[in-house]
Amino acid sequence: MATRFRLLILFAHPAIQKSRINHRLAKAARAVDGVSFHDLYEAYPDFDIDVPREQALLLEHDIVVLQHPFYWYSCPALMKEWLDLVLEYGFAYGRGGDKLRGKTVLSALTTGGPENAYGREGLNHFTMRELLAPFEQTARLCGMNYLPPFIVHGSIRLVDAAELDRHANDYARVLAALRDGKINAARLANVPRLNSDLSAVGL
Repeated sequence: MATRFRLLILFAHPAIQKSRINHRLAKAARAVDGVSFHDLYEAYPDFDIDVPREQALLLEHDIVVLQHPFYWYSCPALMKEWLDLVLEYGFAYGRGGDKLRGKTVLSALTTGGPENAYGREGLNHFTMRELLAPFEQTARLCGMNYLPPFIVHGSIRLVDAAELDRHANDYARVLAALRDGKINAARLANVPRLNSDLSAVGL
């Protein structure tokens, strides 16, 4: 039987009932066999994070997906709180902090602005990979592998049902491929985002 990697999706959206695309992506992710979907705002509405429980979840999985809207060039507050508390010294980094070494991290994001807003000539002046540097460096400090992000741009104007379905299907394909070890890591060096061209990464 082929090796299957264990995926944990850490989902953070403080107003999911108002989101078309994140709601659709979350639904698609929940439907992928063998994927653990963990809604942080549902689990911790009072921000009282159970650190030992969260660390145990990390230990049980091989790949961690941080799924959230891209708020002010970062993540929603509860996910930042999760990062601050769960990835603690002696567990995730520092002396004896090698518990996550060798695991993989993927950022799965939605942005309000279009893709051309993220670049030297765009409104936001920096590329998404540059803006995600704190997440990438967090992964590196913990000895984890950081993949190019999965990004759905322009979510504010994304209302077409067929387009929503396309993004959701792409996300499900990526998650299933990660689970089954089918993502071709050798093809990722120059990929700005994982879903810019799924055929380019072997899907």
